Amino acid sequence: MKAGIVGLPNVGKSTLFNCLSNAKAQSANFPFCTIEPNIGVVNVPDSRMEKLEELVKPERVQMATVDIVDIAGLVKGASKGEGLGNQFLGNIRECNAIIHVLRCFDNDNIVHVDGNVNPIRDKETIDIELQLKDLENVEKRLEKVNRAAKTGNKEAQTEKALLDRIRETLLQAKSARIVVPQNNDEEVLMEAFQLITAKPVLYVCNVDENSAVNGNTYVDQIRELVKDEDAEVIILSVGAEADITELESYEERQVFLEDMGLKEPGASVLIRAAYKLLKQQTYFTAGVKEVRAWTINIGATAPQAAGVIHTDFEKGFIRAEVIAYEDFVHYGSEAKCKEAGKFKVEGKEYIVKDGDVMHFRFNV
Repeated sequence: MKAGIVGLPNVGKSTLFNCLSNAKAQSANFPFCTIEPNIGVVNVPDSRMEKLEELVKPERVQMATVDIVDIAGLVKGASKGEGLGNQFLGNIRECNAIIHVLRCFDNDNIVHVDGNVNPIRDKETIDIELQLKDLENVEKRLEKVNRAAKTGNKEAQTEKALLDRIRETLLQAKSARIVVPQNNDEEVLMEAFQLITAKPVLYVCNVDENSAVNGNTYVDQIRELVKDEDAEVIILSVGAEADITELESYEERQVFLEDMGLKEPGASVLIRAAYKLLKQQTYFTAGVKEVRAWTINIGATAPQAAGVIHTDFEKGFIRAEVIAYEDFVHYGSEAKCKEAGKFKVEGKEYIVKDGDVMHFRFNV
């Protein structure tokens, strides 16, 4: 699962990506590695891991991770191949969610591609290009499905009805994510269409250092603009985050953050928000060899969660032994949780909860 950073040129995308790559802003182990020139694997900050490490004292700790993709800046005409348009659209289609960076600061030394700072216009520029590309794909699909629908094919008629609604939405300069599937068939179709503007989005307002806590007028404008989009807005001073990563010690970084009025680096907030945007959650395994956070989709069953460790665990699943994170921390160990009746045995239908501490029994 990947979240792609998008935006116009010179809004702070690559600086943000580099902040995530530097990792020194974190007190916990926060590695980063490059799979391709523009993809980073970043640990998801989670204070629960520190507590589990403290209680279990394992030989090693493995955090959950999220893939962040730095995508080339988009310009007007990208939907028609202008600039790096085709590369941009190809990269973003491969991502599962969008982190849209908007410039919300004034600085005469940093040139804006359109001559002046206007995050509403910038957002609309990218939205329109993505909507135009989706509209092109929807109309191609409609050409094919219309013929089948006229013959009375029920599946084709269902697909046509959904495509017509999406087309109408896109023609109104609105994104496909506001089109709500009305049944399971439409949900499956919506997923199959792989529309760019149907992907969940997180807006990152890149502000000056003085606006890092409460934002500014630009941020207020964006919040008002996206209030009906079911999208989260995060305030981040990318320049300040870059300065934080240059500091050598954890103490220095904490002093810097306190001076800004922040409790933790904005990059940490962003990564957790991206994880949530991808509809991911965490369960833990905790033993003396390793304390590890495992990433699963929200709503995953116990066998599916076991399959993340190894496919054999899912195939031969017998049962899951589960302790809620809060109970594990409260009682301090698996043995004490058992004594207190907080150790549960769950079967194949169990829906894993975020923070469950789990052990699987299987037989292949």
